[in-house]
Amino acid sequence: QVQLVESGGGLVQAGGSLRLSCTASGRRFGSYAMGWFRQAPGKGREFVGAIKWSDGSTYYADSVKGRFTISRDNAKNTMYLQMNSLKPEDTAVYSCAADPQGYTPSTYSRYGMRYWGEGTQVTVSS
Repeated sequence: QVQLVESGGGLVQAGGSLRLSCTASGRRFGSYAMGWFRQAPGKGREFVGAIKWSDGSTYYADSVKGRFTISRDNAKNTMYLQMNSLKPEDTAVYSCAADPQGYTPSTYSRYGMRYWGEGTQVTVSS
């Protein structure tokens, strides 16, 4: 059973930074892809970015490119989302996800992943 636990959400002023963490357990994730998605109030789920665990390749949504960075720590089975230059429109529940197929990260801008965390709230005040 794959478990994903997010942490690091909170309230930040516009222009500030936050780092989210997603700790995974239950499998060896070497062949997986993992990613971040977000959902703002009244809106559908939006792809933020993804990483291929084996080689660290990443892909980002245009809305966050240049501001957000995804990384991973193999030893800790943890994925990170470093968010800089935050904007009020970044306010959402951020969820991490994992997929055993391990496709090229850009694939997940169109398709979901198999396993999901419960999410963590990020609120950016203006």
